[in-house]
Amino acid sequence: MTDMQGALAGLGAVGGEAYEAALVAFYERWNQDPLVMDKWFMLQAVNRLPGSVDRVRALMGHKDFSIKNPNRVRSLLGAFAMANSTGFHQADGAGYQLIADAVLELDKINPQIASGMVRAFNNYRRYDQARQVMVFSHLERIAATPGLSKNTSEIVGRALKS
Repeated sequence: MTDMQGALAGLGAVGGEAYEAALVAFYERWNQDPLVMDKWFMLQAVNRLPGSVDRVRALMGHKDFSIKNPNRVRSLLGAFAMANSTGFHQADGAGYQLIADAVLELDKINPQIASGMVRAFNNYRRYDQARQVMVFSHLERIAATPGLSKNTSEIVGRALKS
């Protein structure tokens, strides 16, 4: 499995039909093992090829993804936000929108996971002004949400003050 995972990661760097076929083959071989499926989701989330936000959105609709499964959320959304800087910080702000929306959904289900996801926004001051403005607006939107958990509210509040 480790060799297949490494090969899949290598193919993911170039994309194309071979990569897509390898994703299908990997899934068909390992779909009964939840831990391996977490790796399958993670490999796609960290892939920096164009279209990563759309890919992650599509994977959120996959039959094996559940927003209620913390490991699956971390392997897809957490990996995207923390390890795919190209996708998360893309210029149009779609990566920020994706994670902010997920945080708001997660906060109702699992505030600990939601507050952890918010941490992806913590270093927004390192980026250019346009990205800072986008992140700040998403943080403000999250903070203004009625009924926001104490966990998420605390992390968002700290990020807004930094």
